[in-house]
Amino acid sequence: MKMTFKNRILGLIAVGALAFSGSVFAAGADDAASLDDLLKMVKSGKIAEGKEQKKREAEFRRSKANQANLLASARATKKAEESRSEVLEKTYEEQELRVNQKRKQYDERLGSLKELFGHLTTVSGDLRATLDSSIVSAQLPGRGDFLEDLIDKMNSETTLPTIEEIERVWYEMQRETVESGKIVSFTAEVADPAGNSSERTIVRIGNYNLVSDGKYVSFEPKAESIKLSELPRQPKDKYLEGAAALQLSSNGFTMVGADPTGPLGGQLLKALINSPSLEERWRQGREVGYVITAVFVVALIVSLWRFLALTIVSGKVRTQLKAASANTNNPLGRVLKIAEDNPGVDGESLELKLEEAVLKERPSIEAYLGMIKIISMVAPLLGLLGTVTGMIQTFQAITIYGAGDPQAMAGGISGALVTTVLGLVVAIPTVLIHSYLNGKAKAIVHILDEQSAGLIAEKIESK
Repeated sequence: MKMTFKNRILGLIAVGALAFSGSVFAAGADDAASLDDLLKMVKSGKIAEGKEQKKREAEFRRSKANQANLLASARATKKAEESRSEVLEKTYEEQELRVNQKRKQYDERLGSLKELFGHLTTVSGDLRATLDSSIVSAQLPGRGDFLEDLIDKMNSETTLPTIEEIERVWYEMQRETVESGKIVSFTAEVADPAGNSSERTIVRIGNYNLVSDGKYVSFEPKAESIKLSELPRQPKDKYLEGAAALQLSSNGFTMVGADPTGPLGGQLLKALINSPSLEERWRQGREVGYVITAVFVVALIVSLWRFLALTIVSGKVRTQLKAASANTNNPLGRVLKIAEDNPGVDGESLELKLEEAVLKERPSIEAYLGMIKIISMVAPLLGLLGTVTGMIQTFQAITIYGAGDPQAMAGGISGALVTTVLGLVVAIPTVLIHSYLNGKAKAIVHILDEQSAGLIAEKIESK
């Protein structure tokens, strides 16, 4: 029993020794054959750990001494850099004074040329923009390449422009003025709307327009490859005929359309060719416009039919007026036939019979005239409907994309108003047609009433 308790105490001591020695026990635990061997191993582990601690303490002392040396070296470096900084600051102040003196000397020697260079810089910048956008550059490219270097020189404090460069600015200004009054031809590569390029003969009309093969050509100075391209949409044929005649002409005067805003970008020509045609305007009305057009077609067909019918009936009625006997192929003949078939009736009965006959003839005479009148009233309402729906879509687009592009907003409003125009175009002639046809119908009915009244009067007088 005592032996067991002792073994337990030794076991606890062994566990404590293992926790304290750590790696030594882990390395040799497998070699311990008894508790005595285990105690020896714990003792040797303590000795090894003590040596390790002494070794670490020695390394810490050496590192501390080394840190002191590094700190001393850093302080020495800091002091040297501060001294160097003082020298550099003094040198900078001296150099700044010298620079100010040299700049003052430069300004004094430059004198009035400084103001001249300022004006020359402004003129060179404007000339560069003018030459870049001028269609003369399509024939004479690269005229403004020297201006970039010239502007850099005039803004520099180390270089000056030469007299030749300054004179060239004046020369290019005069050259642009002279070329803007010439009509010349030259050969260049032109791209068609399909993207195919070819060498063509181009006629330059001053600084306004370029034409080739009877077509107007645009110049894109910022394009990377081909700068000349045929306009995808051309102006009217009368302008194209003038352009073709100009290209074939060798002397004399030729009438040709030129854009006066050509030097400013050709806005007038762009607006002219971008103006929609009648068909494009009609298509802008979309569904409502198509309905208005269909209604107008129906009105025209009905009007033509009623015009022919009323013209034939009117002709037959006039023929009946000259005839001695009633003919039932016309309304008047059928009314007169009633009087011929009832010779013995009294005046009041005859009047009733004739009124009944006229009432029967009236619907066929006035047939579909009400339909034409309704179309003349409905067409403006349809146009207003299309305008309102188009404006709603335009304002929805403005809500989503904003009103930053007035041109797009104006285009949407313009398209919305197309249906109003279509409605008025349908209503105005339809009202006139209805008035004319209604007049013809009333004239026929008036003849029937007049002849009926005459027959009744004759009947009453005969008694």
